Amino acid sequence: MLDGIVFSSVSEFLQMGTYALHVWTVYGVFAIFIFVNLYLPVAQRRQFIREQKRRAQRDAQVGKAKADQIAGQVDDSVVPGESE
Repeated sequence: MLDGIVFSSVSEFLQMGTYALHVWTVYGVFAIFIFVNLYLPVAQRRQFIREQKRRAQRDAQVGKAKADQIAGQVDDSVVPGESE
């Protein structure tokens, strides 16, 4: 099977007979396909981690603000049984 696939030079290999445009286009599309399938999951994971960190920081700030607000209300209120 491989006996018929013989190129006498690198130039002849790159030209692929008369099929160079088709062959190299397919190789290019395949390379793009592989790159996208390797890169996108990594990029999506990074974005997910960034969003989770942002949410955690926001939740911590909101929780602290609510705790401060509740603490302020407790400090300002009059304790029953005490006279002024």
